[in-house]
Amino acid sequence: MKSSMFAIIKKDFRGITANKRLFSAILIVPLILTIFLPSIFVFLIHFAPDDPDIQKLLQMIPLSIQYDSLELTIAGMIINYIMPIFFLMIPIMTASIMAASSFVGEKEKHTLETLLYCPLSVKQIFRSKVIASFLLSMMVSLISFFSMIIILETEIFFLMGSLLIPSISWIIILLLVSPAIALIAVTLIVRGSAKAQSVEESQQGAIFLIIPVVLLIIGQFTGLLLLSSWILLILGVFCAILAWILLKKSMGRFTYEMLLK
Repeated sequence: MKSSMFAIIKKDFRGITANKRLFSAILIVPLILTIFLPSIFVFLIHFAPDDPDIQKLLQMIPLSIQYDSLELTIAGMIINYIMPIFFLMIPIMTASIMAASSFVGEKEKHTLETLLYCPLSVKQIFRSKVIASFLLSMMVSLISFFSMIIILETEIFFLMGSLLIPSISWIIILLLVSPAIALIAVTLIVRGSAKAQSVEESQQGAIFLIIPVVLLIIGQFTGLLLLSSWILLILGVFCAILAWILLKKSMGRFTYEMLLK
């Protein structure tokens, strides 16, 4: 990687971290989704195991993934079947904040012309913007994952007297599916940012990327769709191929004229 590309990546990271309000939102919202919400479920199944909603949830759980106790069974489903889907949404949410302002932010700050004078081709500038947003998405995802595992496992151990081993699905999610979806989202949003006239207009495109993930989350909660490791692997490979194709095509069609419109 050229030093000029690294400088653009560093500048974008500094622009996000310098804005404490924005950077806090990037971290706090994923942590609420991955720590606060599942913690509510953990305490609910411990202190109110006879709740009708919990009993209905138990009936939807296949016998093959049930543990010795009701509490551990539902906690295991939350960690291994429901929470992984949130890690498909987090990269999109993160990308919608940073990637959406990648080029349109430069226009609003009147720094686009300066950026175009750097010793890089327009395709290398585009790639630098994509890499910066992608790295931020993955950083937030990993922070959210390790924070979730540490806190939930601690809660489960003290409340239920046992630890739950995360399933192999987490490896597929963190190493394949989540990065692939993050790259798809970042590529589309950065490309849209070049055409948009404002950050708000650029961020609107991210809403359509979240809709399929929301449907997956609903399917997991209602028991209509429980994603197995094989389904996640196939989904991850498909998304990785799609991400590569989108990145190649977007870079090929990215021009100075697109930026200067």
